[in-house]
Amino acid sequence: MQSKNKEAILEEIITGNHTKVRIAVTDIDGILRGKVIHLDKFTEAINSEIGVCDVVFGWDANDKCYDNVQLTGWHTGYPDKKAVIDINTFRKIPWENSLPFFLADFNHDPEGSKVCPRSLLKKIKAECNKAGYMPRFSQEFEFFNFQGTPSEIDTANYQKLNPITPGMFGYSILRSSQNSAYFNDLFDLLLKFDIPLEGMHTETGPGVYEATIIYDDVLNAADKAVLFKTAVKEIAYKHNIMASFMAKWNQSLPGCGGHLHQSLWDINGKTNLFWDEKANHSMSKLMENYIAGQLYCLPDILPMYAPNVNSFKRLTEGAWAPTTLTWGVDNRTTAIRAITKSAKGARIETRVPGSDTNAYLAMAAALASGLYGIKHNLKLETPPTIGNGYLDKSNGVLPGNLLEATLKMKGSNIANELFGEGFTDHFTNTRIWEWKEYMKSISDWELKRYFEII
Repeated sequence: MQSKNKEAILEEIITGNHTKVRIAVTDIDGILRGKVIHLDKFTEAINSEIGVCDVVFGWDANDKCYDNVQLTGWHTGYPDKKAVIDINTFRKIPWENSLPFFLADFNHDPEGSKVCPRSLLKKIKAECNKAGYMPRFSQEFEFFNFQGTPSEIDTANYQKLNPITPGMFGYSILRSSQNSAYFNDLFDLLLKFDIPLEGMHTETGPGVYEATIIYDDVLNAADKAVLFKTAVKEIAYKHNIMASFMAKWNQSLPGCGGHLHQSLWDINGKTNLFWDEKANHSMSKLMENYIAGQLYCLPDILPMYAPNVNSFKRLTEGAWAPTTLTWGVDNRTTAIRAITKSAKGARIETRVPGSDTNAYLAMAAALASGLYGIKHNLKLETPPTIGNGYLDKSNGVLPGNLLEATLKMKGSNIANELFGEGFTDHFTNTRIWEWKEYMKSISDWELKRYFEII
């Protein structure tokens, strides 16, 4: 990552007559939590730190405070943690009068750094660099788009949702021409916001788009992925549209994938180390170790790819999401898809993550488990799956729900080795909380099934 000049950026903000700056951190769920601060406050903060209430790691997606974590809570009084603004994340928000924007993290805070998603990824990236590799990643997102404002959809109790286009029409020129102002705004404004898209198209399903962000250094890629989701939602608001990255909003429709593309290069970024033209499938030994590591670790770290109750409703057979511990060459029914058509493009696509993931945690999980395979020289014990990966259960299947997956991760020595006991304990407790909140709810399905008949 090329460092940006702090003085030059500050001068650009001042000469641009900006009086305020927006900063943000991400919580455990990957939700941006931030505020707008006065320019004077910002100039002080970039030379030291800024206090951020550690409740950002102490509440869920609906701001309900966890009662089962140790880092923070009523027992600690929710003090500030020391956040540091990353000057390299500077960009301007084009749909908000070019408001200056920065990401921050808790990398310098002894306690906050243990659970901060961005700090975790920075740690694993440093381990990767130390081993002599440059990790390059990209995340692609599928997301549904609905007519109406958040208030209108909430008032309607999320019933009778109206997608912006009808029918099942993937890769449609016709459907992308509908709402063309919105479609083009996404592509163009995201580029101005330093989130360049490789491509965007309609997916199969009413009102669903898929967008792939151009690959980058893993930390930059994660920054862009996290910012992408919030940016899309904000741009959608301008068009009276609500974008949803929920993993599975309708049982009759495909879910929303958040697939991770990744490769390891030499430390100078000149040579793709996953490519070996003379090897079987042009896959280098390093690439095989990396895939083997991901497959080996996957059952122990699944909540980092599938963090919500709803995530597991996407991971069902025949729904374009994997359910088995499989890999294949250009096979979209397996958990890991190896793509080895060229030296530049040789990579793997981890297809387990959905669009509801926290990009920092999903990329940290993928990179750490791949490096685990390299460190331990793990071999690909099974051949590539040919044909239907849903039927190939020779290497096992994924845990079936959030509680099962979380309990496996909570007691996992592998998870502790990859991420540290502090993170693993905090993260798994937040997922147990999520499951308990789900179990308190009464669904429409239960009412219709049991209310009268039982």
